[in-house]
Amino acid sequence: MHEVPRRFEGDFSSLWRLDVMPPIHRLSWWWYWVIIFVPDPSNPGRTRQLMTLWSTKETEAIRVSGHWWKPGSRMHKDEHGGFVIPGMVCAWWYDGETMHEPLTIRECRMAVVGDDHPLWPGEGSGEGAGAIVPIEREDISLGMLPGNTGMWMSLSSDREARAKGAPSTFEAELTPWWGPTSSLTYKENEYSFGMGYDILRLQGAKCTLKVDGESAEGTAYFQKVTVQAPTTPWFWGMLHFGDGSYLDWFMPHVSPLSSAMDDRPWRRRDFLRRPDNGAGIFHDRTRGRTENFARCEVELSQSDRGLRDHHGYLLPEFRIRVWNGRTQVSLDVRAVSRARWTFDQPTRGGMVSHLTYNEYPLEVTRIAILDEKGLRTIEDYEWIYGNAEHSWGFLH
Repeated sequence: MHEVPRRFEGDFSSLWRLDVMPPIHRLSWWWYWVIIFVPDPSNPGRTRQLMTLWSTKETEAIRVSGHWWKPGSRMHKDEHGGFVIPGMVCAWWYDGETMHEPLTIRECRMAVVGDDHPLWPGEGSGEGAGAIVPIEREDISLGMLPGNTGMWMSLSSDREARAKGAPSTFEAELTPWWGPTSSLTYKENEYSFGMGYDILRLQGAKCTLKVDGESAEGTAYFQKVTVQAPTTPWFWGMLHFGDGSYLDWFMPHVSPLSSAMDDRPWRRRDFLRRPDNGAGIFHDRTRGRTENFARCEVELSQSDRGLRDHHGYLLPEFRIRVWNGRTQVSLDVRAVSRARWTFDQPTRGGMVSHLTYNEYPLEVTRIAILDEKGLRTIEDYEWIYGNAEHSWGFLH
């Protein structure tokens, strides 16, 4: 048996810093993102899912799913390294039957501080503990506990969502799971003219989620992202396995769908794509190793079961393949629901740039993992849970 670590491992010293890269007007975007999976007792093989996003953007205005956000002020950094930012908190909740989206979408100012800031209740070391705290009457914060032993998350839904049957409050505690998945993954790249990205990820954590006080055990994924470049279309997705393994895939691309301004999740013309550098990673707990993939293929098709989202659109199915010289993984997954966010940002010459961003709770229907030791299939795992993303448009 693998021993459960007592803390999240890695260098978290920049977790609550928003000045790692100098901002670029209309391009810089910062966010903290958590997705939580808990089993759905009514539908084995599926999960209830909660996504929460705390974000800010260097822009004069942007429309988020019909909601115009005009910050009116810029990010402020104080002499102690703390930040006050204008931003938004957005969330959705899939209860196994209904997608509550948006669960919350609200503008607010937010404080971002590490544990070495005078506002932190107690002395700290600057090694990761800290929080992003929206200045609201309700608690919608995210933070890391002292010693990096766990994270907390609190969320309250909007009045409109509650009126449609959504729960009122969510409380989550994330704790380490095992080695690679609960060790910080760091990626950064600078292209030119200051453009690039900076990403911190915890790919897997154990999670206790309380929904209106009712507790359930599941798993979670966390990331902090700084992006300073035009956003281009992508496929991304991830899976948690019952034995603790983790798989993800990523394929940025250009296709005839790239210029679409509507939000239909599947169409016949979305078949020809020019992949960029597709990639993936597999933390294989059974083999006790990590596989990095530099090759990735994603095929998109229409639901063969006629599944539709809450807007009435047919949901997609995905066929994914990632491989290297030793291991290949192929899988079929179907979307069982959909959360979609649209972004419209005024840009030069009176034009408006657009991005449609989709998140799909998944059901895995087939998986094949082939390596030098043999073939593993879906029957080799107690459960597999996950989520997939598909975006199109160019936001700049």
